[in-house]
Amino acid sequence: MLVRLLEPWSHAYGDSKVLPTVIVFGHIAALVFAGGLAVTIDRGTLRAARGSPEAKSQHLVELAAAHRLVLSGLALSAVTGVLMFTADVETFFTSPIFWTKASLIGLLLANGYAMTRAEAAIRSAPRGDLGAWTRLRTTALLSLVLWFAIAFAGVALVNAG
Repeated sequence: MLVRLLEPWSHAYGDSKVLPTVIVFGHIAALVFAGGLAVTIDRGTLRAARGSPEAKSQHLVELAAAHRLVLSGLALSAVTGVLMFTADVETFFTSPIFWTKASLIGLLLANGYAMTRAEAAIRSAPRGDLGAWTRLRTTALLSLVLWFAIAFAGVALVNAG
């Protein structure tokens, strides 16, 4: 039923050179932007966690600003990902690699939520919460692993099909 419903889109996508080019570029560009920024800010978090109170304070400002940009990139990659999925739902719906990548993205979002909770705990503590900085550092490490795992899953998905 879903395949039949999406058939016009699938044909338009498959018969065009422009649509796949624009959509795949949007997907990759959004991931490079969001992932690159996230990796950079995660590296900064790892450094700041060992730094002075001033360095930690400055990093929290940068981290808050970066989250909005990373989420914007993730939103664009989600839209383009859905467009690619719906263009070939028969292939992707049954692909364990696709569902692995989707699960990794879900974990990344959950980790991002945990990261913002750790940030909030740090901001609300009068002298900075040492436990919250440990949690923030842990979420930054997990974020790094997840971004690269998602990139790997994306490459595997392209090469498995």
